[in-house]
Amino acid sequence: MCGIVGAASHRNVVPLLLEGLRKLEYRGYDSAGLAVINGGLHRLRSVGRVSALTELAQEAKLTGTLGIAHTRWATHGAPTERNAHPHVSRDGLAIVHNGIIENHESIRAQLSSQGYRFESDTDTEVVAHLIHHHLQQSGDLLEATHRAVTQLAGAYAIAVVSASKPDRVTVARVGAPLLLGLGEGENFAASDASALLQVTRKIVYLEEGDVAEITPHGWRVLDAHGAPAQRDVHESNLSADAVELGPYRHYMQKEIFEQPGAVAATLEMVTGAQSIVPQLVPEDLFRHAVTWNSGSPASVEVPYHGRRQATTMSIAARPASRRAPPSGRRCIVIRGSCRPPAGGPRRTAGSGSTRRSRARSRRRTGPGS
Repeated sequence: MCGIVGAASHRNVVPLLLEGLRKLEYRGYDSAGLAVINGGLHRLRSVGRVSALTELAQEAKLTGTLGIAHTRWATHGAPTERNAHPHVSRDGLAIVHNGIIENHESIRAQLSSQGYRFESDTDTEVVAHLIHHHLQQSGDLLEATHRAVTQLAGAYAIAVVSASKPDRVTVARVGAPLLLGLGEGENFAASDASALLQVTRKIVYLEEGDVAEITPHGWRVLDAHGAPAQRDVHESNLSADAVELGPYRHYMQKEIFEQPGAVAATLEMVTGAQSIVPQLVPEDLFRHAVTWNSGSPASVEVPYHGRRQATTMSIAARPASRRAPPSGRRCIVIRGSCRPPAGGPRRTAGSGSTRRSRARSRRRTGPGS
């Protein structure tokens, strides 16, 4: 999944953009890039890690008070520098994009007939030229962005800058997440709040079809019909540790070990802590749950009161600890307590002793009993 970060400030935003991309690495990507406005448009792109892009920015001594950045997971076109974002159009206009533009081929043909040249294999470059086309007619970047997205079919989140409008970033979303971050004398945009925790916790979640604009001094939103819209400001409670790799070798491993806590928190949230006892499955129980030495998952039984009768929901879980406790027995967690399962460890259905036992039972009782 691609990641977007944008910033409009009075200070150098290059370190902020790069740090924002680093926070989005958990999404997976194959290339990264950024574009800033500083007396014109300056763009850097690289295949591979964000760290490689950081080295390029340091070597180029890149600075700018307004810019956009992106991590790409290739969909249209191979993972090459030529296809990496941002993509540019004429007069120093650049765009980053998450999602897929389903009607990009027809728009590409239309723009090609108007003299626009395409240098990549992506659907994103189509949007860059389309916004430039409308910017020439309207002279307003927000209006040009809105006119362009009304012609798009598909799911997308985009961020746009132009050297002709060096104090603003425009964004739009349909079917893909995008939000604004509000600061003091600076404002931001991103596809995930985790990318902005370094600079602000004041978040504006854009609604479906919204087009927005940020400058160092303010922000405004248009709805899907182009009318001015009000959107609430929220205070993010997301922990910065939630997006750090921590002791895990990679983000997939981190996600696997966090699943039990995520399921428990989700159940508590959707039931309003009424059908499930709050903190029924605290994190420390998962950390110390006893598993087979082979590493098979423990079972967590959560009482759940349905419409007709109370039952249990079994949640497969692995403990966060990599070391098995000394007992080496499996643990069933029920109502916040831990006890070994009755009868001790159970043999698998395919074990030899189990098959022999079943065969003897069938001989004694006869078929069909």
